[in-house]
Amino acid sequence: MDALPRPLFARSESLAERTTTPRHRHPWAQLSYAISGVLRVHTERGRFLAPPQRAILIPPGLLHEVISSPQTEMRSLYIDQRAVAWAPEHCQVLAVSPLLRELIRAFGALPAEYDEQGAEGRLAAVLLDQLRAAPAIGYSLPWPGDARLRQLCEALYEQPDLSLSLKQWSERLQVSEKTLTRQFQRDTGLSFRAWRQRLRLLSALPLLEQGQPVTDVALACGYESTSAFIAAFGQLFGTTPGALARTPDR
Repeated sequence: MDALPRPLFARSESLAERTTTPRHRHPWAQLSYAISGVLRVHTERGRFLAPPQRAILIPPGLLHEVISSPQTEMRSLYIDQRAVAWAPEHCQVLAVSPLLRELIRAFGALPAEYDEQGAEGRLAAVLLDQLRAAPAIGYSLPWPGDARLRQLCEALYEQPDLSLSLKQWSERLQVSEKTLTRQFQRDTGLSFRAWRQRLRLLSALPLLEQGQPVTDVALACGYESTSAFIAAFGQLFGTTPGALARTPDR
């Protein structure tokens, strides 16, 4: 599209296979939300992940790609930048309340050129109000700018159960452990250990959404102890892996 037909535009997609969009940007904001399946958004500075009941708000003009897991029921909202002047200039993962979820579903059934002055326009206004009120949550992973750190992070992102220490990584990358530690903190705001733990926990979300047993998920994400995985999961997400896998009413 060259322009949106209305300040708010909805798009629905049923994606049977894993799908990745080419990197792109557009002059409007985008809310990517999955009724089922898990969405990931990649930008130069972060990785953002949304299981059901979470959504990713992408600001206007930001270069990004969207990756969906198999069997994803995706609902996207494209929003005129004037309607989201309050949004930050970076991606956010938002909690989707039952009310916001139903508003997204109802709006998706409207025609593209809905009546802005009537009931349809009022529904769009309420949806935008609820979107603005949605709390941001920490389902994101900062991404480094340094090329050597990116190499390290890409390897761990593809295989989160890799158990190489920072010392071993420093030997592989031919840089001192002290330098690597300093660069990691500078580029991501996290220590290597904290970053890797967040990566592993975020990597668990698609597996849990697929219904895999918690013990299998813990092992696949690099945890030798299921109890340690559950404890770390609760600290980051405020819930248990089992509760997240049983998200009702999708």
